[in-house]
Amino acid sequence: MQQLSSAGARSRSFLSVPPRVAGLVALTKPRIIELLLITTVPAMFVASATVPSFRLVALTVVGGTFAAGGANAFNMFYDRDIDAVMDRTKKRPLVSGVVTPVEALALSLALEVGAFLLLWLTVNLLSALLALAAALFYVGVYTMWLKRRFSSNIVIGGAAGAVPVLVGWSAVTGHLSWAAWIMFAIVFAWTPPHFWALAIRHRDDYSRASVPMLPSVTDMDRVVRQILVYTGVVSALALALVFVAHLGWVFFGITVVLDAGFFFYAVPLRADPSPRRAMRLFGYSITYLTVLFLAMGAVAIVHHP
Repeated sequence: MQQLSSAGARSRSFLSVPPRVAGLVALTKPRIIELLLITTVPAMFVASATVPSFRLVALTVVGGTFAAGGANAFNMFYDRDIDAVMDRTKKRPLVSGVVTPVEALALSLALEVGAFLLLWLTVNLLSALLALAAALFYVGVYTMWLKRRFSSNIVIGGAAGAVPVLVGWSAVTGHLSWAAWIMFAIVFAWTPPHFWALAIRHRDDYSRASVPMLPSVTDMDRVVRQILVYTGVVSALALALVFVAHLGWVFFGITVVLDAGFFFYAVPLRADPSPRRAMRLFGYSITYLTVLFLAMGAVAIVHHP
């Protein structure tokens, strides 16, 4: 039995990921990338008159992953000082010392160069430029300028997270259309209520780090009003997409249900803007975007077999 236990321990040790490798992967924020890709691939299906080739989807996904991962790595490089004082982020690789700042910066640059070259050489130049523009916007406009200065930081900065739908659309068509821009606007308007719900939970963290996220610099009544405004905008845009992209009545019904759910979780914040209730909205917002785009892709496949 002891020999078996020792063998099992050696096996787990052999299979375990080295801390530095795990730290480098963590720098790219894989969970955020997953959400970005959930919007990219369905956009490709809607843009295509047929199901896009697996090769094109795979190359676009890899290129988008590299671009987003590089931007996220730079974000952690630049924000390592405030990450060190926030409970939510103090275990990140640069704070813990698992990865050095030089390694993080090198990873960021390597991923961005790789993303641009991959998308340019195998997809098209427009997709490569859009992915690079999103990364530069996230790094230069949001991380280095807006985040530490303005309470509107996530409103404007959210544009970077909305660009992947444009990358997906342009990968298929080589251009952008009204439907693509409405998808962009959906993700853009979705970002503030999604992130502010999380920021309510961590408002003390942001105050301690002197980062002016809206919930940490103003009263909850204003925060909730803003959440409801953007929830309404997201709902209206999602319904508009049904008709602009010709997605049919099934998608219309799915959208109505999802929009109702968004309000179901957002409206109660007016009476109880507690972290617990805010995190319910945060969780639903992820479900909302995921189901909306997956349904969009599924309906597109049915309409274009």
